[in-house]
Amino acid sequence: MKERVKSLILALLVVCSLVQSYFLIYRLPGSDPVVKTENDYIKTENMGQEAKAEDMLYPSQIAVHLGEDRHTVFYPESAFYNLIYSRLKGRQFDGFQRYPVENIDWNEIRSRYPGIELQFGSGMPVALLQKVMLIASDPLFEGESISKVLIYNAENEDQVRVFFFSSQGDVVYEATKADLTVQDVQQQVDFGKEWVPYTLTNGYYIPEKPIGMVETGLNVGTFTADQMQSSLFFDPSITRYIREKDGSEIYTDSKRSLQVKQNRNWINYTDPAAPAAGENNPGRNALSAVEFVNQHGGWNGAYRLKQTEGLDEEQHTVVFQQYYGEGQFGAFPILEISSFHYGEITLEMRLGTITAYQRSLIYATEGFWTKNMVDLPGGDELRDRIAALDKESEIVNLYPAYLPSLAEEGLLLTPVWAVEFKNGATRVLR
Repeated sequence: MKERVKSLILALLVVCSLVQSYFLIYRLPGSDPVVKTENDYIKTENMGQEAKAEDMLYPSQIAVHLGEDRHTVFYPESAFYNLIYSRLKGRQFDGFQRYPVENIDWNEIRSRYPGIELQFGSGMPVALLQKVMLIASDPLFEGESISKVLIYNAENEDQVRVFFFSSQGDVVYEATKADLTVQDVQQQVDFGKEWVPYTLTNGYYIPEKPIGMVETGLNVGTFTADQMQSSLFFDPSITRYIREKDGSEIYTDSKRSLQVKQNRNWINYTDPAAPAAGENNPGRNALSAVEFVNQHGGWNGAYRLKQTEGLDEEQHTVVFQQYYGEGQFGAFPILEISSFHYGEITLEMRLGTITAYQRSLIYATEGFWTKNMVDLPGGDELRDRIAALDKESEIVNLYPAYLPSLAEEGLLLTPVWAVEFKNGATRVLR
């Protein structure tokens, strides 16, 4: 009898030991296991900061229509921009109706009636806008991507008109139930009365006075290739090193590839064999891209979602553009140029899974080595410069931006005018 009891106790101890070992290896349900699979990545510490997708969902600029063909423009992080956008994020939009965009002369609306216009560039999926604005669920509307939101007060009407423009350019959606009054809109319009006057020209805005910006030289550091390897490869110790004739370096584990270019300041990571995990949904892809960057390098500054669009039914591109600002002047985008890759983080996706990742390894540290006020030209001087580009392609946008360059002291951000063409190309006006 005693021997049987001893055997039962011993068996119970063995079972308890096995259960304890299981939880030590795999931890509690819902937490990350210690044992990693080959498809897992190792999160690298002490690199960039993590960010929330909501912090990157904002208009590239807000145009204010004053009536009588008068306008002004506010840029991100400026006081009136923040005030207008924060108020709109607390308003409800519902009751959507769809119309062909050509049914209304929109330039006449912008010129004639007081209102505000949020511009989202190439487009923002409605599913993402719903994270920052109170947009009601609507099957007719939710699959769209929005390039602009126009809010205005019509004559002899006590109701505000609100239109969401599809990025496809063919339809517009009116929110017939908007939690806005005529007085709300007029108050926001009044913010622009004493600001720099702009002229609406062929769909974009030209300031009639110079625009002040700060040319800034930032101190910088650089993420190392070893840090990125640790972040992007399951086991960095088994990667092979290859040096290309053009001076670029490649690290590969036969499945993934990490190419380090531009004097070790820029990477192009590819994982073509990554298993597809979902569908080609623009909103979900953008959220997945944010989480991927959080885990693999982080964010070295403020960013805005610039692009999320499909190349075909399976392939998708997500681009985040870095912004830099100085106090009252607002924040402006940093342009990515072919000769110096800085300012954008780009991810390629296939059915919801990241297959490519491009970013700069340079990041700004504390302090600066130069600061100078610069006035970008406006009025006729700017028109003359733009006229020289009219023959290249149709111009769809004009905005102030920073042109980055690398000096011995660090990163120099030079204020410029950026001209965006209909074909997607961008030219710099110095």
